[in-house]
Amino acid sequence: MTRNQHSDPERRLAAILAADMVGFARLMELEESALLARQKRHRAELINPQIAARRGRMVKTSGDGMLVEFASASDAVRCAIDIQSGMIRREVNCKPDRRIQYRIGINIGDVIPDDGDIFGDGVNVAARLEQLAEPGGVCISDIVHQTVTDGIGEPFRNLGRQRVKNITRPIRVWQWTADPPDLPEAPALSHQQHVRFCTSADGTQIAWASVGNGPTVLRAPHWINHIEYEWQNPLYGPFIDRFAQATTFVRFDQRGNGLSDRKVSEVSCDAIRQDMEAVVDASGLHKFVLVAKSQGAGFAVDYAIAHPDKVSAIVFLGGYLRGALRRNSREQEVLSETGRRMIKDGWGSPNPTFRQFFTSGFVPDSGPDIQETFDEMHRLATDKEDVLRIYDLISQFDFVELARQLDLPVLVAHVRGDRRAPLDEGRLIARTIPGARFIELPGNNHVLTEGTPAFDLFFEHAIPFVHQHG
Repeated sequence: MTRNQHSDPERRLAAILAADMVGFARLMELEESALLARQKRHRAELINPQIAARRGRMVKTSGDGMLVEFASASDAVRCAIDIQSGMIRREVNCKPDRRIQYRIGINIGDVIPDDGDIFGDGVNVAARLEQLAEPGGVCISDIVHQTVTDGIGEPFRNLGRQRVKNITRPIRVWQWTADPPDLPEAPALSHQQHVRFCTSADGTQIAWASVGNGPTVLRAPHWINHIEYEWQNPLYGPFIDRFAQATTFVRFDQRGNGLSDRKVSEVSCDAIRQDMEAVVDASGLHKFVLVAKSQGAGFAVDYAIAHPDKVSAIVFLGGYLRGALRRNSREQEVLSETGRRMIKDGWGSPNPTFRQFFTSGFVPDSGPDIQETFDEMHRLATDKEDVLRIYDLISQFDFVELARQLDLPVLVAHVRGDRRAPLDEGRLIARTIPGARFIELPGNNHVLTEGTPAFDLFFEHAIPFVHQHG
């Protein structure tokens, strides 16, 4: 009987390294012969010697990638970091748009050998981790991080739990980069955050978290969410921390985002209201203030009308009640159509240009670190199919008439030069809801960032308002 005839194939535990070249097709089109020659030298002089030095076995290679098996997680991680560091030195004299860069993912798991190849869940996860890595970076699973963290001596950044393609369970991911962004320490309150899951009316699993003490605030779902990753980055982290220092702040990942279920059967206003209802029930909220940013303004109105006994007040920030296609503006229609095309043609592309269309609109006044963080949030938090369905929904919804029925305290804050939701949309909210207070904030960012006058002015008004009405 041959090995392939065994009914129960031999399994073994291994550390698996999956690597893939960034933008291989584009680089081949630019300089095919030169690219292949450089790649051959890199493999002969750097990659293969590093694998051999760490006792790895090259399972297979392709024109743009490789799969390597190691007996030790430490050997796999050290090999990956040495390869990535070496590639930077070897490619430094090439033009930035022509440099060879790898993404690398590493996981530990059972593998099944078959004719020199290996298969199994451990291999699949390693391949998905590789897709999450930044160019020149290394992403590892939590089990790998626990194994090597004391012995490697290299900094890894916690990306939180990620939903990855064809893997049903969330996976906690850690990332190494050769030149990591200068991120602040995660706020101390983050250690009190515990992610939980609840079930919406249609069976969709929704991830939510609560942190802080004080009047209760529920954040309505906005553009892109990831409740773990956003808490520990310089873009969203300070905003969340300010609320968590003064309130009990409850957040959740809307369907199709972050740790909540992806590829759901329905993306609609009714479904999102039901998600909010599920989070409110699961967290035991009785009376609370809604904070509604961006598209969350419409969803907050919808929920407040359906549950007037639950909502004591609403704080709108850069919000809108009608989607871009309902504003009777040709400019807004063109921007909406362009955004949709960018999502459809390039959301999952390793080329960040497509996602930077949104970055330039959401945080135009911010520096490169903030903009890179925003772009990474897009890449990690959702997939093209999910974000396209959300985009189509929010481009066409209209809650203006419903908002006229509200009878509760409302604070409307809007940035003067907001490029995603024009100032007129904020003024419309204030005109539509009886008794609303309106504050115009300086700047152009749709997402408020720490250290700007708009950020400070918003909280000068928002926190007292919450304490008064919460």
